[in-house]
Amino acid sequence: MGDRDRAEVLFVLDDPRSASIWTGTGAHTDAVAVADGRIVALGDEARARRIAGTEVVALRGQSLLPGFRDGHLHPLNGGAETLDCDLVDSSDVDEVLARLERFVAEHPDAEATPWVLGWGYPPEILPGGVGRAEVLDAVVGDRPAALWSSDHHMVWANTRALQLAGITAATDDPPRGTVVRDADGHPVGTLLEEAEHLLDAVIPPRGVDKQARGLEVGLQRMAAAGLVFGQDAWCVPEMLAAYRRVADAGALTADLDLACKVEVDAWDDQVAAFESLRAEAAGDAARRLADGVPGGRLTATTVKFFVDGVIEGGTAALLGPYVPLDGCGDVHDHGIANWDLDELAAAATAMDASGFQLHLHAIGDAGVRLALDAIERVAQRNGPRDRRPVIAHTHLVHPDDLSRFRSLGVIANFEPLWAQPNAIMRELTEPRLGPERARWQYPIGALLRAGAPISFGSDWPVSSHEPLDGIAVAVTRQIPVGNAGSDDDEVLQPEQRIDLDEALRAYTQGTAFQAGDESEAGTIAVGQRADLVVTAQDVSRVPARELDAVEVDGTWLAGHRVFGQSIGVFG
Repeated sequence: MGDRDRAEVLFVLDDPRSASIWTGTGAHTDAVAVADGRIVALGDEARARRIAGTEVVALRGQSLLPGFRDGHLHPLNGGAETLDCDLVDSSDVDEVLARLERFVAEHPDAEATPWVLGWGYPPEILPGGVGRAEVLDAVVGDRPAALWSSDHHMVWANTRALQLAGITAATDDPPRGTVVRDADGHPVGTLLEEAEHLLDAVIPPRGVDKQARGLEVGLQRMAAAGLVFGQDAWCVPEMLAAYRRVADAGALTADLDLACKVEVDAWDDQVAAFESLRAEAAGDAARRLADGVPGGRLTATTVKFFVDGVIEGGTAALLGPYVPLDGCGDVHDHGIANWDLDELAAAATAMDASGFQLHLHAIGDAGVRLALDAIERVAQRNGPRDRRPVIAHTHLVHPDDLSRFRSLGVIANFEPLWAQPNAIMRELTEPRLGPERARWQYPIGALLRAGAPISFGSDWPVSSHEPLDGIAVAVTRQIPVGNAGSDDDEVLQPEQRIDLDEALRAYTQGTAFQAGDESEAGTIAVGQRADLVVTAQDVSRVPARELDAVEVDGTWLAGHRVFGQSIGVFG
C-alpha cells in the first residue's frame, strides 16, 4: 500500500450497539480514515487504509461527530474575564459579595490591581436587575469596582467607580444608554448599554499580554468542548495583536473569524480601517502557511452591528411597550434601538459593498425587524450576491417577519441554551413581555419549517460555551436535568422544539454554511476537513434532557488532536 492509501488516524465502531458515527449527511458508516488533514475514506475502504503506525480510535459507547462550530462567541474576551473576579452562576447577591471579598483578599495590592473587575453575575439575582453602589462599597471599600452582568449589557458599579468617572446627578444619559437613577435623579450604581462606556476612560486597559493569555484560555475551553470554529462576534482592531501573537506561536486550536464592531457615529471612517485589518489578517495567514506554522486559520471577514439591547435589561427594541416591572428603573418603554433604519442601511450597505459579511445583534421584535429591513435595503442597493447576512440571537420575532428570513437569505443564529424556562426567563424576560409576546421567543422550529438557514452559537461568556448544553435545550426546551429542580418540568413553547439531528446540524453544517465553509467542513464525508469530535457517550442513546452531562473525549482540527489524551491504539 502506497503512502497515498494510508490512514494517519482511523476511527472505527468497536461495538455498533453502543457507539455511533453521525455523519450529518444521512449516510451510515462504521469507520472513518483521516490523512493529510482530510477525511479520505469511509467504511471498508477506511479500514483497508490501516497501516503500521496508524492511530486507531476504537469507539466504545461513544459518538464520533463533525467538530462543533460556534456561530457567535467571544473567546478572547471570555478568556480574559476569567483572569478577573469570576461571578458566573452566582446563586444570589450574597455569593457575588463573597466572591468579591475573596478576590479583594487575594489581590490586596491596590497599585497592582487598582480596579476590582468582575464578570458574569446573573442579572435576575437583583431586584429588577438593578444593583446599588452601596452594596458593593461594603465589600470593596474605597477601591473602584465594576461588575458586568452575564449578558454584558449592564454594569454594577460602586460609589468610587462612579466618582472617578464623574457620573453624578448632572450627568446626561448617553444617546443609546441609561444611567439608572433614584427618585431624586442620583445614580444608584447600574449603567445600561452605552452608559457602560462612561467608565472607559478610567478603567485601565487590558493590554496585549492579558488579551493573549485570555485568548489561550478561551481556546482551551473551546477545544475541550469539541469546538473547531468560532465566530468572534465583537472585536476592535487593537485586539489583532493578541490574536497574531497566539496564531504565530502555532497555538490556535480552532479556526477563528473576527467581527469588528461597527460604531454608529464612526462607521464611515471604519470601512477603510476594517479593510486594512482584513488584508493584514489574510497576509499573516499566508505567511504562517508558507512558514509551516501549525494551528487554525485566522480571518477577519465579518462586521458586527448592535441593533438593540436585551429584554431582561429593558433595552431590546420592541414594537410595543414593555410591561412595567417594579424596581427595574425602565425609562425607555419600547427599549433602545441603537440605529435608525436609514443610518443602519447606509452603514450596512457600505460594509457589504466592501465584501464584509454582516452580523447583526438583534433581540427585540423591533430590533429584528429593523435588521431585516436594513438587509433588504442592502440587497436592493448592492444587487444580488452570496452575502449570507446573520441576525444573531433572534430572540423575539414577530410572526409577520418569520418568512422574511428565507426570502432575504438571512441566517438566524440562535443561542439555543437561552430557550429554557429558567430564572432569568421567569423573573425578568417573560414579565417584561407579557404572555402573548412571550410565545414568540426563539422560534427555532418555526424558522426551520419555513426553510430559513439556521446556525447555533453560545455567546460565551454570556452563557455556556459547550454545544451539548445548548443542544439539550434545543431538543427539549426545558431546563437540563443537571440544573433543574424536582418540579422544573415546564417546556418553553413546545412547538419550537427540534429533533437531535436538526440540532446537531445547526451546530455543525449550519455554522459551516454561515462561515462559507460548507464545502470543506460540517459533515463526515470524503474530502471534508478532518474536524472531528468524540463524545464520552453515544449521544443518540442519551436522553435529550441529559445531553448537557455528556463530556468530550477528544477533538481534532484538520486531523490533529487539539484536545484529549490518546484514546486509540497504534499499529
